[in-house]
Amino acid sequence: MTNTALRETAFPDAVITEAIRWTEQAGPLDDAQALRTAASHTADAHGQIVERALRLGERIGLQAELARARHWAPWVLLALVALIVAAGLGLAGNVVGGGERHINVIVALASLLGLHVLTLLLWLVGLWVPFVSFSTASLGWIWLSLTARVAGGRRGQAPLLVRAATGLLSRAKLLPWAFGLVSHGIWSLSFAVVLAAMLFALAFRSYTLSWETTILEPAFFVRAVQALGWAPARLGFPVPDATAVLAAAPGAANAGGQRAWALWLTGCIVVYGLLPRVVLVLWSAAVWRSRRKALQPDWSEPYYRKLLARFAAMAPAAIVDADPGRTRGALPTGLPASELHDALFVVGFELPPDMPWPPAALPAGIATQVQRIDGSAPARRALLDQLAHVHPRTVLLVCHAASSPDRGTERFLRELLAHCGECRIWLADAPHAGATQRWLDWLRDTGLERVTAADRLDVSLQDGVAAP
Repeated sequence: MTNTALRETAFPDAVITEAIRWTEQAGPLDDAQALRTAASHTADAHGQIVERALRLGERIGLQAELARARHWAPWVLLALVALIVAAGLGLAGNVVGGGERHINVIVALASLLGLHVLTLLLWLVGLWVPFVSFSTASLGWIWLSLTARVAGGRRGQAPLLVRAATGLLSRAKLLPWAFGLVSHGIWSLSFAVVLAAMLFALAFRSYTLSWETTILEPAFFVRAVQALGWAPARLGFPVPDATAVLAAAPGAANAGGQRAWALWLTGCIVVYGLLPRVVLVLWSAAVWRSRRKALQPDWSEPYYRKLLARFAAMAPAAIVDADPGRTRGALPTGLPASELHDALFVVGFELPPDMPWPPAALPAGIATQVQRIDGSAPARRALLDQLAHVHPRTVLLVCHAASSPDRGTERFLRELLAHCGECRIWLADAPHAGATQRWLDWLRDTGLERVTAADRLDVSLQDGVAAP
């Protein structure tokens, strides 16, 4: 895995990472094993933090609850859409379903657009005015809250995941757009259904459309119809003129022009209801696509800086420079074939205490000697004395891939090569390709090209490793 601090974290993983941060606000979790696993899993500093959070999240059940939420989310959304559409059909039925088949166009327009205009204005205020948010009144927030309740119940950790998700959305400046994408989509579908129901009723039934008032002047309705009809007229919808408006008053001698009134009402719903929501759906989707890469934890938070420092303290020491007292090219040539015995020594060298020995993958009976040394001077000397007596054809040195070789390792390898035919290194538990490459580069830089290294046991044993 590439070591880069700018690696993009998937949104679900980022949610788990933030949820663990909020969890540890109440007190740190026992993370010793998670730290070791994360440190060996990746060389990416931020990736280590995410891996640690995922390990801790599995332990306290965050991933399971997030999976349930993602399972229930589309079903909750479908139920919410059905509820809103049913409400829209109810409004359409109130407009065109009266037994007298008489429609007051102004009241119909207000009932169909009133809540829509109010919620739209609240969304726009929350979008453009800093520190003001009406997201909890949006259909998107209602959907998220219902999903959390269905997935986690009353005692689940869904509120923690909701807090983490909304925090990430807020930091990326995507919270109103994410909720808006859901809310505007539902409103658009609702208006589409309302328009379909109205047009069907108006197409196959006869209605009388008019306006009524007790305290307003007729001129008010003339101006209102002309003003509201200006935008629909740009799309080709007819606008009743002053004569037609006055003629639609109750008790007027001529109540004709019903088709123009019906199309004017339809045009107003399309222009002031459906089209704004469709445009905002597309706008919200575009903003989401452009900003979704910013859905990352804030790595500059003190909490994350402390974790980075802990991982840095666990990192193996950097490879030291070559021993200045030894000249390159002083590599032992090895023993001649006539002095070698057909034997294989498998030696564990400076392995972690918790690493099992001998390796389970080692074929039974293949090695003459299988032993483990801690790297101390007496242990090295005892092994070299054995090799000087046996002169094995091959020594397979088992090293921990995540550890870093140093000058002591180099000197030990040179001493081994003086008592055997060849030396190979098996890099056990390699966390990533970078660890293996580090050893290969070190062997090349120290002039130990004769020593082959691999992170697979079968590769280390092939070609020339003979059984005793």
